[in-house]
Amino acid sequence: MGKTDYIFLAGAFIMALVLSFACTPIARNFAYKIGAIDVPRDKRRMHKKPIPRLGGLAIFSGFYVSALVFCTQYMTKEIRGALIGAIVIVALGIFDDVLALKPYQKFVFQLIATAIPVYFGVRISSLPNIFGGGSAYITLNIYLQYIITIIWLLGILNAVNLIDGLDGLAVGVSAIMAVCVTVIVILLQTPAVAIMGAALAGACLGFIPYNFNPAKLFMGDTGAMFIGYMLAVMSVMGLFKAYAIIAFAIPFLIFGLPIFDMIFVSMRRMLHGKSPMSADKTHLHHRLIELGFTQKQAVAIMYAIAAVLGLIAVLMAGEGFVRAIVIVIIAFIVVIMCSLIMYKHRIHKGIKNDEQN
Repeated sequence: MGKTDYIFLAGAFIMALVLSFACTPIARNFAYKIGAIDVPRDKRRMHKKPIPRLGGLAIFSGFYVSALVFCTQYMTKEIRGALIGAIVIVALGIFDDVLALKPYQKFVFQLIATAIPVYFGVRISSLPNIFGGGSAYITLNIYLQYIITIIWLLGILNAVNLIDGLDGLAVGVSAIMAVCVTVIVILLQTPAVAIMGAALAGACLGFIPYNFNPAKLFMGDTGAMFIGYMLAVMSVMGLFKAYAIIAFAIPFLIFGLPIFDMIFVSMRRMLHGKSPMSADKTHLHHRLIELGFTQKQAVAIMYAIAAVLGLIAVLMAGEGFVRAIVIVIIAFIVVIMCSLIMYKHRIHKGIKNDEQN
């Protein structure tokens, strides 16, 4: 990447951040006008009063304008497909935030939205050869490319949506993942994806002041699905193509937190005879709350987990000085996080023992 690429990258980040922050009050007022309000009707909700939930429009606006401005000279067929699909996923999110669509209705439109970038060339074209012998990776035929890519896009899209359960959680974790994707694609000399990643990170950070506990506005499905969609698309455009031999290692590390949470919750629900789509309080962030952490503390721990996983991914991609710095940061975060969890667990256990006595 040249000097101009880095200037564009910084410009995309700053523009997206400023626009997202500026557009958030507008999105909040619009949510009130059209009735996109999250009313806490059950115990699963962590908030106690109605809160508007169209903040995703501000995130989308900040990202989209920034991407159009700074990705113009990099505008390929794949990027056009990604941006067109983003409009479909945001439109779906708005309808869902206002009308509360049924799961099968959401799935149909998610399928359409994810099929658009795949049609335009955003595809996973190869997988690691785990059987040994011959080439280190297997080239997929066109039909398998469509199927596997759409499954990946749908999986990440919904995984990000599922962790949106505490104030500031999903948007903060997404910002961390976007930064990690950006750093890695910079190392891989992929300027277009790096600029999009910077714009997405900036848009998420611009929204956080309004979404951090106590939240004034939720990003809703509009924001969660859009962010998950863009992260998934960027991973295919920048990570899978560059890491053919370890195709799944890097993306799975970066998105490890939402992926693990989605798999853990879905498996637990099915083992208890429930639908994996049923709502409950079994997510990782709910577990942390049950341990006695406050919402802010639970969110901070989830941020730390996402950062550690993302830094490990950067470690795998980096060399020399980059690896040394990353190792030090990871060790520091892990020590602080483990100490906090152990301390809180002891206090929580002591309170339970006192209650029993």
